[in-house]
Amino acid sequence: SGARFAAAAAAAATLSLSGVDPAFAELNAREAARGGEFNRGSAQQFGGYDLTNTDVVAKYGADLRLSNFTGAEMRKAKLRGANLTGAYLMKAVAFAADFEGANLSDALMDRAVLNNANFKDAILTRVVLTSSDLGDAVIDGADFSDALIDVGQKNALCKYASGTNSVTGVATRKSLNCGGSGRTSTPSRYMTDDTAQKPEPAFEASRFSMY
Repeated sequence: SGARFAAAAAAAATLSLSGVDPAFAELNAREAARGGEFNRGSAQQFGGYDLTNTDVVAKYGADLRLSNFTGAEMRKAKLRGANLTGAYLMKAVAFAADFEGANLSDALMDRAVLNNANFKDAILTRVVLTSSDLGDAVIDGADFSDALIDVGQKNALCKYASGTNSVTGVATRKSLNCGGSGRTSTPSRYMTDDTAQKPEPAFEASRFSMY
């Protein structure tokens, strides 16, 4: 409606004054007005936002499932213990961000800057990390089971991977297939491997309806 568009435009104008890209701001306002990313209800919008040094959990809550952080500036942001299941972090700049103990299962994190980020005891099962840089990231106890990671990046992580995830009980080195020959797992391995466990649905199918 005209009123909703006007509200979105007003929100975009307000956010542009705080340094947020107007295009991102208007898109986020539109999505928030209709109930989140792809009409999925509680998903929060941070696309293109400047979250540098922000304690995201303290400010916005720990339930960040399906939330959109695409292209967000997240240097040294704090997301410790957050539930980021299915979140969108493509092209996010999260240098030295704190994801300790966070659940990032099924998150899309390709082409992201994750140097020096803290993933200690985090769950990254089935996460997509292609073309992302995890140089010097802290991964003690992180679970990367069935994650999609470039071979070169995986090999770099395996040089110092250690620990066991306190929630899943999976060793970090095992989850990365350190010492294995080639890739043995992918986010969709359960579709072609009868021995692979099919992931439990994290959301009701109705949340993905456009109607």
